[in-house]
Amino acid sequence: MSDFSSKNVNNIEISGIRKFYNKVCQVPGAISLTLGQPDFPVPLTIKEAIIKAINEDKTTYTSNAGLLELREEISTYLKNEFSINYEADEICTTIGGSEALLSTFTALINSGDKVLIPTPAYPAYESSVKLLGGEVINYELKEDFTLNLEELKILIKEEKPKILVLSFPTNPTGALLSKENKDNLVQLIKEEEIIVISDEIYSALCYSDEYYSVAQSEEIKNKVILVSGFSKMFSMTGLRLGYVCATESIMKHIIKVHQYNVSCAPSIVQYGAYEGLKNAMEDVCFMKKEFQKRRDYVYGRLIEMGIDVVEPLGAFYIFPSIKKFNLSSDEFCHRLLFEKKLAIVPGSAFGVGGEGYIRISYCYSMKQLVLALDKLEEFLKELVILKH
Repeated sequence: MSDFSSKNVNNIEISGIRKFYNKVCQVPGAISLTLGQPDFPVPLTIKEAIIKAINEDKTTYTSNAGLLELREEISTYLKNEFSINYEADEICTTIGGSEALLSTFTALINSGDKVLIPTPAYPAYESSVKLLGGEVINYELKEDFTLNLEELKILIKEEKPKILVLSFPTNPTGALLSKENKDNLVQLIKEEEIIVISDEIYSALCYSDEYYSVAQSEEIKNKVILVSGFSKMFSMTGLRLGYVCATESIMKHIIKVHQYNVSCAPSIVQYGAYEGLKNAMEDVCFMKKEFQKRRDYVYGRLIEMGIDVVEPLGAFYIFPSIKKFNLSSDEFCHRLLFEKKLAIVPGSAFGVGGEGYIRISYCYSMKQLVLALDKLEEFLKELVILKH
């Protein structure tokens, strides 16, 4: 039978994260540090609001953009927490951050359009662009996973890309955007004919006292699209609620894609998120403090093992280097899984810039982290003995 599938679909594969997770399922009893899914329950006030919405039959369509009161609350939250100014009519709720990203890319990309994507980075960026017939151009990050502004400037001048993708705090590295990089980036965006998609899904999990985003700059607001959501901050990954923010001239196109794709985000979850923004922020602070304790423990253990690693400043991932062990990231993680029953995602899942690294997710209990890092330490000691 003929293959009727789209060439663009044939151009992409399932995420390397999921691919490795599927391998983990074949190893009974394996400890997994693979998924970016908080191990805390959804805050009680959100659960109650969702149940209340069901009981009150608030299960019909909302407007395409979502409940007005939720969008107003998102607007207030962004202003108060991050000094980012979007009004309610510049915000659209989506089926998680993933749909926000794909709807945004779909609204912007013509076949052959060039899109600058960092490496290492969340794999959905590259796959979304390829799915739409765009051309991916990777830009490398510095050794501490921060922006290399000089390389970015050169690529923008030479390649004339239509879109620049930013992701801070970053999956898989936990890096943040510094004030200096933000200021220089804003100046660059002002000078160039380019639009920026800033994925800030982990913004609520920032361990630094200051938070910087290009979306804070009013002078380039017409060139910036902000993507975020509630999966991570409210530990509600399966409830699928995100949002996208943009000026009216861009939003009117994004919302067309969103409308024909999904009509609207789930009504009952929107009521839950509204309640969460009003009354569950203490739960978010608690989760962040717990993640920071886990980050400190994992980072400290890796340093003790002699592993080269950059301390993450946000999200709940750490991205240590395994280059000194002379194994590819795939081979390292495959052996670790089958020899020690410990699952960690190979850095190659995050693009060419991820090779030579592994991603450890520390959104697991401290008990699991202790067991996992003991296994990793055993594995590394055996590697060194075999090497000699």
